[in-house]
Amino acid sequence: MNIAPRMAMLVLAAAPLLLAGCVPENPLSPGPAKSPQATAPALKPSPLPTTPAATLATPTVPPARPEVQALIDAVEVAYQSGVADYHAGKLQTAKADFDRAVDMMLTSKFDLRNEPRLHDEFDRILDAVNTLELEALKQGNGFAPKLEPAPVDIANDVTFPVDPTVKAQAIAELKTTVSDLPLVINDPVAGYISYFSSKGRGTLMHSLERAGRYHAMIAAVLADEKVPQDLIYQAVAESGFQPQAVNGHSGAGGMWQFMPYGVYGLTRNAWYDERFDPEKSTHAYARYMKILYAQLGDWYLAMAAYDWGPGNVQKAVQRTGYADFWELYRRNALPQETKNYVPIIIAAAIMAKNPEQYGLQSLTPDPPLLIDTVTTDYSIDLRLVSDVVGVPVQEIADLNPSLLRMSTPADVPFELRLPAGSKELYQKRISEIPADKRNQWRFHKVIPGESLQTIARDYHVNSSEIVFVNQLEPGDDLTATDSLIIPVAPVASSKSRLTLYRVEHGDTLVTVADRFNVTVQQLRRWNHLRAARLEPGHQLYVAEPARISRSGNTKRRVSAVRKPGAEKPGVAHASPAHKPPARTSAGNHATAKKESPSAPHPVTEAASLHR
Repeated sequence: MNIAPRMAMLVLAAAPLLLAGCVPENPLSPGPAKSPQATAPALKPSPLPTTPAATLATPTVPPARPEVQALIDAVEVAYQSGVADYHAGKLQTAKADFDRAVDMMLTSKFDLRNEPRLHDEFDRILDAVNTLELEALKQGNGFAPKLEPAPVDIANDVTFPVDPTVKAQAIAELKTTVSDLPLVINDPVAGYISYFSSKGRGTLMHSLERAGRYHAMIAAVLADEKVPQDLIYQAVAESGFQPQAVNGHSGAGGMWQFMPYGVYGLTRNAWYDERFDPEKSTHAYARYMKILYAQLGDWYLAMAAYDWGPGNVQKAVQRTGYADFWELYRRNALPQETKNYVPIIIAAAIMAKNPEQYGLQSLTPDPPLLIDTVTTDYSIDLRLVSDVVGVPVQEIADLNPSLLRMSTPADVPFELRLPAGSKELYQKRISEIPADKRNQWRFHKVIPGESLQTIARDYHVNSSEIVFVNQLEPGDDLTATDSLIIPVAPVASSKSRLTLYRVEHGDTLVTVADRFNVTVQQLRRWNHLRAARLEPGHQLYVAEPARISRSGNTKRRVSAVRKPGAEKPGVAHASPAHKPPARTSAGNHATAKKESPSAPHPVTEAASLHR
């Protein structure tokens, strides 16, 4: 059943059938694609007028012009493809199909206001997509990839009971477990092993599955920075290996949850944020952990300092006289989150290294991330990158998670990541497009049966411009043409400078994202959006907003570290690293003053007395 409105009487007659269709209870459940005709959200017919029937005239709706109907048919094909992917659990693919359906109408040569059939189709598609996304939001994160909370967020202020059997098994296994960290088994660690074996099993499984994508890269970086390989499990506690994870309260972001300020070698500007670059942020993490270990002399204390701040850890050492994490744990000298933090990492490492004992042998890690890299010194739209290498634009965006816009910067070099094996094709095809046009022009692979007119209509350009740029003759057909360069007109520069946009009636996340050359995920992240519908009059950030840090009053989960003080190993950082200040047991934010490089090193002194 094609549910695009072709005649008013057909819509009304089909209304009972349409209303019978419903979105399944769990649209995110994987499984075979169901018939979109049976489950697509229905277009509710407008209520009939209350005027007596005798006075009503049967409305006469003229049929759509052939070219308009052809567009409606193409839009319907894209939409129904998205519905099928949606019900198969392929939300990212469904989103791409829905975006394509909307984009075909927005970029067509037709004025929606003057084409009633097309206007109806546009409204119906938006309503249907919003309905599906609302259903997806109930189950997770809408069409955006679902981000799971990190274990340290779930487990804060919670004590897990220790299973004596699990603890005894872990002690026995530890004797044959090889690690370059000093793994131990005690009640806190055993409690988390019990948790990850039961209630938290899904969290650990998903984290270790995602780890497969980045394991080889992280291992190489840790080896290059000369720190223990098993520090990789700190990413389980921080983000569950989710490179675009953002803490909504603090603004900490990326796989290693760095704050948006601080001196740790990551660039953050209007174009990109290297906290979200898995490789560069891993280098920053490894270097910082090396500094913390040099200061504190113990990997467990270094982990605690990463979470709470070395200045705070050093004060706890001075206050208790013990430079030992477990002594600080027993004496309640640490905030609860930091007390949880280190045992989580140790438990994850022990379980990952003994998969059969903990029922993890069925775990299938994600395939390793294989990429090619090119350095751009020009601005290029990711949609053009998608065109020239022949993969969906979302895949290009996922390979470059640090980009804050849908294009690379124009004035600084940027390492653009491409799917493995596509570098040569990219360089060949991109050389055909002038560098100053790569942020607006497109590349089109010609499909048999296409004409200059249909391609020009799809990209909202004149066919004569395509003829000129590609050095064709006006009467040429495209039988022998493999690909075309499409000279798309640039977006008005005034729009690109906007940061805030006032929502108008009929706007959706899809249309606003398209208008300002950003992704729906970016709109959600910048505006902390959970709902799919936009309220007219509401203001949206349509570019990365500035985040102003507030010293001493930044609210996060429980722990945190602020901007690093000294950079030299052996010199105490006052309030160093990646998260805001932690709350003390009295409920006030802990503060720390920058210590003088010439001051005695409290950890060194304490270690000489107690270790």
